[in-house]
Amino acid sequence: MSIRVVVADDQEIVRTGLAMILDAQAGIEVVGQAADGRAAVDLARRLRPDVCLFDVRMPRLDGIGATRALAGPEVADPFAVVVITVFDLDEYVYAALRAGARGFLLKDAGPDLLGQAVRAAAAGDALIAPAVTARLLDAFADSGPAAPPVRPVEALTGREEQVLAAVARGRTNAEIAGELHIALSTVKTHIAGLMAKLGVRNRVEIAMWAYETRRGRPRSGPDGAPRG
Repeated sequence: MSIRVVVADDQEIVRTGLAMILDAQAGIEVVGQAADGRAAVDLARRLRPDVCLFDVRMPRLDGIGATRALAGPEVADPFAVVVITVFDLDEYVYAALRAGARGFLLKDAGPDLLGQAVRAAAAGDALIAPAVTARLLDAFADSGPAAPPVRPVEALTGREEQVLAAVARGRTNAEIAGELHIALSTVKTHIAGLMAKLGVRNRVEIAMWAYETRRGRPRSGPDGAPRG
């Protein structure tokens, strides 16, 4: 069964181009297009796509507002939303992820990364443009002492710390399994454990917790190797 996608962008040539790129990929079908955020929200609620691909800057309701309406904390059955923009601005990344987006890409990402982001979102994973993720982690690492946790948490195990760091770097479950040499089912168990301990709903909120508490990098033992 194909992944059903709704694409929203106020520029027709961009919207059409994104739809063509996605339709050309195996297992992905664009089922609807919208030229503004309000229409995108209405269309998504009517068609119930697997993934929504939203531009940040749109009339009537911007992509952040549309994402919040479909995937925000108050939404009981949130949609999978990937936000895409030409503007490489950190405030857009923060706003999109806080609004509930499962991915954030730049429009020069290319067809392969675009397809990966849609597939990751449909599978419950998250994909953030690698350059954006690296810059955010570096910014948090260089900004001084770690901030206190934004919510009470139960102590994480060493392996959970490793999975946390990998999720914060935008790794998918399969990539985490390969990096840590563990089974995919074990990764899913750790992700579920992290969500329960952190009181979050999905892996993007796990990544945001890691960013906000500056725990997006794996802990190292005396020999420099990750612990756990």
